[in-house]
Parts: sequence; C-alpha cells; structure tokens
Amino acid sequence: MSIKRIFLIVFDSFGIGALPDAKDYQDSGTNTLKSIFSSEQFSAPTLQKLGLFEIDGVEVGEKIHAPIGCYGRMAEVSAGKDTTIGHWEIAGIYSPKKLPVYPNGFPKEIIEAFEKQTNRHVICNLPYSGTKVLQDYGQQHLDTGDLIVYTSADSVFQIAAHEKIVPVEELYRYCEIARQILQGEHAVGRVIARPFIGEVGTFQRTANRHDFSLKPPSKTMLDILSEHGLDTIGIGKIFDIFAGQGIQKNIRTKNNQDGMNQTIALLQKDFHGICFVNLVDFDMLYGHRNDIDGYAHAIAQADKQLKQLIEQMEKDDLLIITADHGCDPGYLKSTDHSREYTPLLVYGKQIRQGVNLATRKTFSDIAKSILDIFQINADICGTSFWNQIK
Repeated sequence: MSIKRIFLIVFDSFGIGALPDAKDYQDSGTNTLKSIFSSEQFSAPTLQKLGLFEIDGVEVGEKIHAPIGCYGRMAEVSAGKDTTIGHWEIAGIYSPKKLPVYPNGFPKEIIEAFEKQTNRHVICNLPYSGTKVLQDYGQQHLDTGDLIVYTSADSVFQIAAHEKIVPVEELYRYCEIARQILQGEHAVGRVIARPFIGEVGTFQRTANRHDFSLKPPSKTMLDILSEHGLDTIGIGKIFDIFAGQGIQKNIRTKNNQDGMNQTIALLQKDFHGICFVNLVDFDMLYGHRNDIDGYAHAIAQADKQLKQLIEQMEKDDLLIITADHGCDPGYLKSTDHSREYTPLLVYGKQIRQGVNLATRKTFSDIAKSILDIFQINADICGTSFWNQIK
C-alpha cells in the first residue's frame, strides 16, 4: 500500500463538544456542532457518510450502518484554544504555555514603541469585535489617520485602517513593525492587518487581511516532510499560520468556496506529499458573530464540495478532515473560540472503512500518522493511527 498525496483540511473552529478542561477556559457546555445542527440550514450528507455522527460523544445526527471513512475525536493537549496553537499541535508541536492575551489592552511600552516606529498614533487598544470596532472608531480614524489597534480573547494584535487612508502595503509594513516589537513575553500568536473600506455606517472589511504569525518554536511535520523531499502545499491561511516555515507552495484564497475549489483543482496536479488547507469562514464570518444559520449554511456548502473532491480522488490519495478549536455560535456568553474536541475523519480508497479511532489524546496524532504514512521516523509529538486503518 502506498499513499502519494494527502489532503489535510481544517474546518476552522468546527468543534464537536466541550473538552474536560473547558471550564478552565469559561467554555463549559460549548458544542459548535450541536448548535449548528439545530439550524434548518444544516445539511452534511458527505460528512455523515464519512462518519461524523458515529464519533464518540456526538449526540446529534443520524448514525449510519457503514460509514465510508474512519472516525474519531481529538483532544487538545496544548494550553490554549486559538488558531496558532491548534494548527501547531496538528503539525506536531506541544505548547505547554498559553500565548499572551491582553484583556485590558496592550501595555504602554508596546504602544509607545509602535507609535514611534510607525509615526502614527493609536486609538482603541482594547479587546473588541472586529465589526463593532469600526463602528466605534472608524470616524476618528478617518478624521485623524490614527491606527485602530485592538485585540480579542485570542493572542492577537490587530490593526484596522481604511484603504484610502493607509494603503494596504503600508498597513502590512506597520504589521511587520508590530511583529518585531511583539517578542519575548509579548510574543502574540498573530499580528493581523484588518483593512476596510466604505463610509461611516457602511464600513466593511476587505479580503486583504493578512496574518503575521509567530514562527513555530521547533520543527513541524511540514519541515520534516520538506526535508525528506516531499511536497508541502498550503491553501488559505496555512502559510501565514506557520510564518511560511516548511511550506513550499502557497495558494491564497478568497473564501471557503474558493479554498475548496483550489483543493479540488489540485487533484489534477501531480505532486507527492501534503496539501494542507484551512477554511476560515466558519470561524471568522459565523462563529465569532454568533451566526448559527450562517455557520450551518457554510457547512452545507462545504459538504457539497467535499463530495466533489471525494469523487475525484485517486487510488493513492488520502483525505483527513479536522479542526483547530471550536467557536460555538450558540454560546451567547462569548463570541470567542471555545475549548472543544475536534473531529477526525479519514478517507481513502486504500484504507479500511468504519474504524472507530476513539478519542485521540492530542491533535498531533495527525502529524505522527502522516509521517508514518510516508515512512518517516521523526521525534515529534503524537501517536500514529496508521496501523489501525491501513
């Protein structure tokens, strides 16, 4: 048995139930899947066939007699519930320490250094919703040219600026300055450019968002695959999350639909290695906005494209679907990420069907399994499930 191409797709924030330590993160009772399943917009026949509703602990959806995939759930062992930590763990890194967060805004010394190097003043400097911050500070930004700096419950330093006031490339330069400042004890996971357009009352963020991530602290699965001559392709914000480390080809996307289309198109390309995909809309557009119907509709749309992908897969292809954390749109106490189990669905024409992979102790079992598939022995976190399914 030989696998040539692996398609690893992260449904960003698609959690399936609170982890045992969710209470430590103020997330008791969260369940992203359960919330969106309640919507009339929810439809996921492809995920159902793969085994989504067979997963231990999943109490919604109709179970089927013979799922075509192998299925399980993944626990996060690292400290945190953010995009960076989640993806790093999927790729084989254990992070025992949470990345820094700023519930009261960034300290004076950080803001002063940023203002000095950019020659622009800062306004806001508080945790904020990305849409509401434009409503509350957009006019002041237009009047003064001051930069809107804000954060969230995640480890992020976000800079919002109108594209007519601050050209996108200049905003990116400011983000690079912030990234250089935010090191050591203030090494946030991501610095994010948040350009927007429009007038007061109609402000909207553009697709020119760009993440400037902290570099992974050690080698990931991507580095190891690349060192062994295998192809590593990132689709969506994968390149940004890993600060480009270990990724040979980067394909940017406009939205979930474009991300899936780009993945399907790669089925026609000859490569040997991994295609690592992030579909961010679930999280960015719906989870953080408590939009249950929007999230459910996005899952239904992705499910249809997933069917197309499976139908076009070759004999030596393997598909893995998972998530990086939860973001329960039905949890009205918060609009932040939630500390949840994530799904593990694996499908390929050469592997077994209907294997219950149970509860995995770490997201890193994915990295260990992928290296195992390519017969690479590396000192990386996780336990391979390859022998259970091949």
